[in-house]
Amino acid sequence: MSTPAAQHAPGGAVAARARGLTKAYGSGETAVIALDSVDVEIARGRFTAVMGPSGSGKSTLMHCLAGLDTVSAGQVWLGDTEITGLRDRDLTRLRRDRVGFMFQSFNLIPTLTAAENITLPMDIAGRRPDPRWLDQVIDTLGLRDRLTHRPAQLSGGQQQRVACARALASRPELIFADEPTGNLDSRAGLEVLGFLRGAVDDLGQTVVMVTHDPGAAAHSDLVLFLADGRIVDDMERPTADAVLDRMKRFDVVRERLVEGDGDDGTTRED
Repeated sequence: MSTPAAQHAPGGAVAARARGLTKAYGSGETAVIALDSVDVEIARGRFTAVMGPSGSGKSTLMHCLAGLDTVSAGQVWLGDTEITGLRDRDLTRLRRDRVGFMFQSFNLIPTLTAAENITLPMDIAGRRPDPRWLDQVIDTLGLRDRLTHRPAQLSGGQQQRVACARALASRPELIFADEPTGNLDSRAGLEVLGFLRGAVDDLGQTVVMVTHDPGAAAHSDLVLFLADGRIVDDMERPTADAVLDRMKRFDVVRERLVEGDGDDGTTRED
């Protein structure tokens, strides 16, 4: 199934794309289809948000695009590299070298300082960070006076900023953020969203963020809406009110489909 989102990457500047992406859990009659033949392109140098109700497939889409999960059918590319079918070692190297990750739970190592957490992926890979780029990231995120602190000595917002710096430090082609403000208060959440926005505008990064928050989605350039494993709509230059209104309309449609409104009294789910 072709989706509107497949048309949004300008001039071939594509950071990631998928064709016929299908992900099923289980088999036979008990199989659960998490993604249903999705076509999508992620434009380079833009901030894309992915939204949808619980169970819509938004996190699964991110995991498949990032190579964190295998696909049941279809193809996924990171830049010009098809990642479906890569050997585990090659896929691990690709994720390490070309993708940055931010998670709701921060995933910082408690015994390491902020500075050590930021450079950890490159240290594991045996790569030396670009000192000028690293300084720019640290100063952009306001972490200069927190580099010697361990996670327990940092607030939640500061810990997520460290996680953001870690994702940016290797200058990856694509950053995936899974509910990055989910464990933060509103002020810290806005701070982190501002830094992600700045990473796109000021540092030229590409960000894909999964979120359930219309306010968070409003920081993006494009929102993709998922329902039942399919991209059903998208929105350029979103506002929080417009995103919330769109989500409410989807909820009403889903309720009608589940309840069924046919003359024959049957329940329809498509």
